[in-house]
Amino acid sequence: MSTVRVAAVQMDPVLGDREGNLLAVLNRLAEAADAGARLVVFPECALTGYCFDSRAEALEHAEPIPGPALDRLAEACADRGVWAVVGLLERDGDRLFNACALVGPAGELATYRKIHLPFMGVDRFADPGDRPFSVLDAAGLRIGLHICYDGTFPEAGRLLTLAGADVLVLPTNWPPSSQPAADHLPIVRAIENTVFVMAVNRVGAERDIPFIGCSSIVDPSGLVLAQGGPTAEAVLLADLDPNHARTKKLVRIPGVQEIDRIADRRPEFYGPIASPTDPGR
Repeated sequence: MSTVRVAAVQMDPVLGDREGNLLAVLNRLAEAADAGARLVVFPECALTGYCFDSRAEALEHAEPIPGPALDRLAEACADRGVWAVVGLLERDGDRLFNACALVGPAGELATYRKIHLPFMGVDRFADPGDRPFSVLDAAGLRIGLHICYDGTFPEAGRLLTLAGADVLVLPTNWPPSSQPAADHLPIVRAIENTVFVMAVNRVGAERDIPFIGCSSIVDPSGLVLAQGGPTAEAVLLADLDPNHARTKKLVRIPGVQEIDRIADRRPEFYGPIASPTDPGR
């Protein structure tokens, strides 16, 4: 199978400016497509911003899926023949989700709702995701979607890997306290699952909360293929070979050094991982 060029768009969304953010997304999508990208990934809450102070304020800027913004993004994907993953706030009746959508050139639309919610930003007011982790086919890749804090739970990446993911797509809004995660988490998740990882963060600040950029695209061996800086917007490009992620058995020296981090699992010893958390701890 041939390689697939992907793009990670490190950008600076403006809190509450849906129209301005959408125009920025569309411009960056065009730039990435002109550079040959077939899959373009944007940060968490790229269309809305993240640091809302109340549920009511956040709901004012959320929209249903499908909705007007994603309809316009789908038109752009059709014009360019590309796929896009973009973060936004989803309104479903009176429910509010931190979500990301995968939009395709033929009008395809799939969504993910953030399952793990930290006590920060809009996640303080959002409803927990109510759909299981799943893998989607797009642009010649099998894509596993999760969002920011989800990535700090190794179970999420492993479940997506077991479902067949070639690339773990992780839109984020990492603040300075998450610098160790930006530096190490994408590499560790790539190595432990033998998959590509795209961790796509934002830059700039909202309501005095800065964000640290440092987006990265990492290959299944843990090699960083592309990385953004801490302050500047950027479009990061890399060429991914799906077979690299699908070849789980790694033969360093035939008959001497061979490992397979999927086949070598011992799930019979992992039971406590799936046990409910004790609320009294």
